[in-house]
Formats: sequence, C-alpha cells, structure tokens
Amino acid sequence: MAKADGPTPPDATAKIAAPERVAAFRTGLSAESRAAAYLMAKGYRILAKRFRTPYGEIDLVARKRNLVAFIEVKARASLDDAAYAVTARQQARIIDAAQAWLMAHPEHAEFELRFDAVLIAPRRLPRHLLAAFDASV
Repeated sequence: MAKADGPTPPDATAKIAAPERVAAFRTGLSAESRAAAYLMAKGYRILAKRFRTPYGEIDLVARKRNLVAFIEVKARASLDDAAYAVTARQQARIIDAAQAWLMAHPEHAEFELRFDAVLIAPRRLPRHLLAAFDASV
C-alpha cells in the first residue's frame, strides 16, 4: 500500500541543504579536484582526499619523495581572498587532523612534514603556497 503524498514533516526538511551550501560544497569539490591535478602535474602523489577526523578535515595529503604535505585548498573570487581565508583556527584543526592521519599512517611518520595551501580562483592558475603555515601555531 503506497503512502499518500502530504506535507513534508518538519524534521525531514532540516536534512535538505540550502542552495548556497550545496553550491559551496560543489565549488569546494571542484577546487580540490583542480588542486589535486595541479599537484600531480608538479610530481606529487595524492595519498588522501578529504581526510576527516574528529578534529577537522584535511583537504589533500600529498607525497613527493620523502615529503608529506598536508594541503588546505581555498577557492575564492581572487587568489588574495583565498590566501586570507586560511584562519589560525583552521590551521590548528588541520594540524590536529594531520596528527591523526600520521597515527593512522605510521609508515610516513619519519618523512619531512609540511603544511601547504593551494589557492583557486576563476580564470587563474592555482597558486601553491609551500609551508603556508607550521605546526608551532
């Protein structure tokens, strides 16, 4: 027996994301894909994408020789806007998440570690900021 269509219960509508959030999520995914492709062209191997922990998320984890880079990807209208979008609070979360990633991947614990950012803006090549911040924050 089919259920009759009726008004959507209030708790069900809470699970539907606002259009702005959906657009931001898609923009983020696109930016992360662009950043990953750019890094691979520079000789990096992507080890993880969107690595989630209770402490925060790392957009990309990439390796090049004996270096592991934890990379924050920021997409904004301009590269300058993107650069200013990596806040001290986000840096602390990424550092905590990086420690969790290293606990899960102890084979990389002896590698050189670095925190980078890749900035994405429309009609511009990505900008890779090496050592955008460090773990002493």
